[in-house]
Amino acid sequence: MKSKAVFAPYLVWMVIFILVPMLLVVYFAFTDKSGAFTLENIMKVGQYSNVFVRSIWLGALATAICLLTGYPVAYIIAHSSVRRQSVLIMLLMLPMWMNFLLRTYAWMTLLEDSGLINNLLAALGLPRVHMINTQGAVVLGMVYNYIPYMILPLYSVMSKIDVSVIEAAQDLGADGRKVFWKVTLPMSMPGVISGITMVFVPAVSTFIISKMLGGGGNLLIGDLIDMQFLGSSYNPNLGSAISLVLMVLILICMGIMNEFDDGETEKGGMMP
Repeated sequence: MKSKAVFAPYLVWMVIFILVPMLLVVYFAFTDKSGAFTLENIMKVGQYSNVFVRSIWLGALATAICLLTGYPVAYIIAHSSVRRQSVLIMLLMLPMWMNFLLRTYAWMTLLEDSGLINNLLAALGLPRVHMINTQGAVVLGMVYNYIPYMILPLYSVMSKIDVSVIEAAQDLGADGRKVFWKVTLPMSMPGVISGITMVFVPAVSTFIISKMLGGGGNLLIGDLIDMQFLGSSYNPNLGSAISLVLMVLILICMGIMNEFDDGETEKGGMMP
């Protein structure tokens, strides 16, 4: 009885802040303004297929960049001394102590046509480059804000890889490249999958980054939902339907990634 009582606050929290909001989203998605059941809201979501494609593409691109840049960083941190690991992790987390909006505003100042980067290019005699209000700026904002969520899971997994396994592979004649592809990478796959999930989910549903760095010409799913609830085109029923479709797509992606993770972890570290 005591053990069940310990979980009671968590169950109450989940019901109030997870289950109830999800049920409300489902309710509004399948009802009209009068409360009558309808599938019209779900049917209207197809009109915004281009926004879904753009959001998934930019989110996937930002996730790929985070993986390609975050993996070496996590590897370096995991193979550093304990003292240096603490310093590097602190430096990684330091920007996250600043407010999310302030960090994004800082990039607006850097990327705008009369910003610091373009002023530096002009001082060097180079032509100015239009960077703000572009898809590239949106991806850059995603990478900057979410790359710690890629590095930390990778570091957590890599730091737990037994050094004796790598030494055994080297003793069996594997060079550095084979050790990486046959041992290090497979054994770090749980961190890779976790990092991809933690970056892709917020990236594909963001609206602040796309609004501040992408301008009105780079509308993402998050912006579309925001417009339905807080914008001029107020329609919470349609906004709920879009949110529900997005939720289903994310759950499908997470399910696929989890299946891939199971297959890889079973074979992790095995030398053929």
